[in-house]
Amino acid sequence: MFNGLADWWDGVELWLAQAWFPVQFVLVMVVVVPLCLAAAWVLDKLVGLFARRLTPGRDDDRTDGSA
Repeated sequence: MFNGLADWWDGVELWLAQAWFPVQFVLVMVVVVPLCLAAAWVLDKLVGLFARRLTPGRDDDRTDGSA
């Protein structure tokens, strides 16, 4: 199974490496850029979630005892 997948990927990689530069550029813009944007959005949400859990709440910051 993995040999077939590896052979297919080798063919795709060879085709892409030999493709005309404008074709490569369009493929990067259509495929890679949206994937990077999605990964950045997911990482932003995860970091925000962990930051909210690790930072103290507003009420926990008060040292003077006022409400």
